[in-house]
Amino acid sequence: MEVLAEGTADFIGVNYYATATASASKNDGTDCQPRNGDQQVMIGEEGVYRAASNPYLEKTEFGWIVDSVGLRVTLRRIHSRYHKPLLITENGLGAKDILTEDGRVHDEYRIDYLRRHFRQAQLALSDGVDLIGYCPWSFLDLVSTHQGYGKRYGFVYVNREEKDLKDMARIKKDSFYWYHNVIQTNGKEM
Repeated sequence: MEVLAEGTADFIGVNYYATATASASKNDGTDCQPRNGDQQVMIGEEGVYRAASNPYLEKTEFGWIVDSVGLRVTLRRIHSRYHKPLLITENGLGAKDILTEDGRVHDEYRIDYLRRHFRQAQLALSDGVDLIGYCPWSFLDLVSTHQGYGKRYGFVYVNREEKDLKDMARIKKDSFYWYHNVIQTNGKEM
């Protein structure tokens, strides 16, 4: 415990996917109704607050709130509180990617999601946030804890279904080529 008490963190890792909205409690027995989708569930507390929807934000097909400005706000608040470098350890979009007849995955929605979040991260840097890295989630499609292979996150498509392994080929999505260019241009071309 002494070693832990004397230790300090070199940086803070942040996983960011969505924000949540709270509203005033009605205190009528309905404050604890869940809001949002699949893994991003918010439940109110009776007599204190209730989960609410924000009509100004869009949702993914899985009910996750898309709030890229919330990323900037989050980074600014954490940085101003702890004065440590920040590393975005996860940020990405889960979607029902489809392998088309041309053998590609055209995931413009993922590119749009990441582009908006990257721009907000750039603004946070301009605000003085010491952002040392950004790790999109994820390189390769992986098993989602709630939707298995029905929800995909990667830049690279794995040709398989939930119960059919098919050929397990790895197919670069449009987002792969876009992200490759973002890296090559050091974020100048997004």
